[in-house]
Amino acid sequence: MNRQILRLALPNILTNLTVPMLGMVDMYLMGHLDSVHFMGAVALGGVIFNFVYWGFAFLRMSISGLAAQTVGREDKQEMALVLQRGLLIAVSGSLLLLLLQIPLAEFSFWLLEGSPEVKAIARDYFFVRIWAAPAAITLMVFYGWYLGMQNAIYPMLIAVTVNLVNVVTSFLFVHHFNMQAEGVALGSVVGQYSGLILALVIFFRKYKWIIPEFTSTVAPLLKNMRQFINVSSDIFIRTLCIIAVFTFFTSRSAGIGDVTLAINSALLQYLFLFAYFLDGFAYAGEALVGKYYGARNKTMLGGTIRKLMLLGAGLAILFTLIYALMGESLLRLFTKQSDVLDQGKDYLLWVTLIPLVSFASFIWDGIYIGITASRAMRNSMIISAILFFFIPFYLLFPHVQNHAIWISMVLFMLARGVLLTILYPKAIRSFNEFKP
Repeated sequence: MNRQILRLALPNILTNLTVPMLGMVDMYLMGHLDSVHFMGAVALGGVIFNFVYWGFAFLRMSISGLAAQTVGREDKQEMALVLQRGLLIAVSGSLLLLLLQIPLAEFSFWLLEGSPEVKAIARDYFFVRIWAAPAAITLMVFYGWYLGMQNAIYPMLIAVTVNLVNVVTSFLFVHHFNMQAEGVALGSVVGQYSGLILALVIFFRKYKWIIPEFTSTVAPLLKNMRQFINVSSDIFIRTLCIIAVFTFFTSRSAGIGDVTLAINSALLQYLFLFAYFLDGFAYAGEALVGKYYGARNKTMLGGTIRKLMLLGAGLAILFTLIYALMGESLLRLFTKQSDVLDQGKDYLLWVTLIPLVSFASFIWDGIYIGITASRAMRNSMIISAILFFFIPFYLLFPHVQNHAIWISMVLFMLARGVLLTILYPKAIRSFNEFKP
């Protein structure tokens, strides 16, 4: 079983690690310009795209679990229809974003806090990067579907291509064409479309056997659309809660000051690095748990869950030790700004704790997606966001200022894992009626 988990997890780890590495490269490029405003501007612009892309993240997650269950049932037609439904939503949604980009920008910059200098740079960043949206959202569908089909290699190849092209072109645009924030935005656009081209090439070369199963009529698409919509809507609400937390985190950091925004943006990369690393195992959980759930194999399902939790705990301990020993050195990779380096050290304790308090939530996410227990995911996220992030922040902020936002983040991550652990027996109850 360990071999099966690692077969799916290792490519996903390599896939996911390219994402925070890309954020780190952007921080490095902006952090070594002549003003702290560039770091804050890219962070602020990035918040908007987190809102946009995470808002569509339900496509990757719902499609992954549903596709994995069709593999367990060996239902070829539904394998094709799951992909077709996802692509229709992705294309429609991304075109709508392009049409509404100006009002979206106006509302976003009205809502977010930040200095006029930071917001001016962030606007330039936004109006370049928005053109990556169609490719980025469509890729979410392919990532989820390939993983559900028990193939983690193709998402890895696509993601590595996206991010390598992104890094190379960002360096080129910033260092050779002096494009500053617009340079890293244009690098994102080039990278995403490079990945989409590769995703389509892979599909037509490796999965053309499924093309006859696509439909041009409405009835088959609507047949299981209710389940797709129910799962997707629950995950969408869950994702909105995450967006609210991280958007508030960055916006409130900007409200405290440009230096605090730069500090928190850099330290947030520590959380993302661990999260994307551990998500490799969560994605393996989505594929394997979904497969065994679809096949009604209780023994393999239980064994997979236990192994995933043990691996997650081991990695959490490892990352905690790394951050405790090397936290300050990592901070120096992101910036040369002396104010950020001097004050950022005061908050390293909180990012050191994050792996220990958050690993269970990431592993449970993969398990719940595999069994499509989306309602429990939604409810646990709503409770965690309101009771364990926003309320603690407002109670603590008058007393400890920026520490309040990090304490609230630690509590939020811990609450997610605890609540999902408590809710699991109920989420799996219907499955336990079946014998292995």
